[in-house]
Amino acid sequence: MTSVSPRYTRIAGTGSHLPPRRLSNAQMVQLLAARGVETSDDWIVERTGIRARHFADDGVNASDLALIAAQQALASAGRTAAEIDLIIVATSTPDMVFPSTAAILQAKLGVAGCPAFDVQAVCSGFVYALTVADAMIRSGAATRALVIGAEVFSRILDFNDRTTCVLFGDGAGAVVLEGSDQPGILAADLHADGRHVGILCVPGTVSGGQVLGDPLLKMDGQAVFKLAVTVLESAARAVLEKAGRTEADIDWLIPHQANIRIMNGTARKLKLPTDKLVVTVDEHGNTSAASIPLALDHAVRNGSVKRGDTVMLEGVGGGFTWGAVLLDY
Repeated sequence: MTSVSPRYTRIAGTGSHLPPRRLSNAQMVQLLAARGVETSDDWIVERTGIRARHFADDGVNASDLALIAAQQALASAGRTAAEIDLIIVATSTPDMVFPSTAAILQAKLGVAGCPAFDVQAVCSGFVYALTVADAMIRSGAATRALVIGAEVFSRILDFNDRTTCVLFGDGAGAVVLEGSDQPGILAADLHADGRHVGILCVPGTVSGGQVLGDPLLKMDGQAVFKLAVTVLESAARAVLEKAGRTEADIDWLIPHQANIRIMNGTARKLKLPTDKLVVTVDEHGNTSAASIPLALDHAVRNGSVKRGDTVMLEGVGGGFTWGAVLLDY
């Protein structure tokens, strides 16, 4: 008897994890003052909406954060790691040059055999990974996937640059995806434009046992802001058109948690009230590929996002990459 691939992919469970060490803006101001760098809580909040972020302790890697988020997502879905046949980790801060953080996570989950690989699209990484997993499930290449965004951005921050170091935090978010006959992921729209590599990057590499270039994050904030608002709107409209939906159908907008001004700007362009915008950037900071699944899990667990809600996920990041996914939760 020939098996038929499922028509849809649904999110069966969500999970997330933030490292225990929370740094408020006041603590960040104090940390930077010790380095002779001036900033203030007002300056950070006004420009970003961020009030705190979490940093992993020394020795804690992306796979460690991913493991806890994955375990939560599996519990939420009522599944065990042995029932997963695809693992994708979106990260820009992997444990090692290789193997993939997904392979390391697979071992920590105590399973073997299924494909496991990383996706590197920086802050758009989770949207990219979700789209890849959806395609593999719909094609029949997988039946149940674990998709995770996990980052330890604190390891690549320049604490002499107040315009970037106050923005980012560490964390992980995860979802379990399953094939379904019921609507789930409705459409996706992914893009990249390598001409903008220089506006957000870590321009370093390892060669001959030494670091070549600069291994710390560099960003042209104004250029990123201008590009982000434009491309997020275009991706949102494209994914709505593909799904045959309109802005009025969106119950929740969960954008990449980079900057409250970018997030509010995107909501305005889509004519969405702010009470339909899921916001965690104030407490999490920008956790790159982890930010969307972290925010999704937060909204699910506090009862905001409910079964049947239509949710728009959007990401934009270095590369320059961007994309959106529309789904019925």
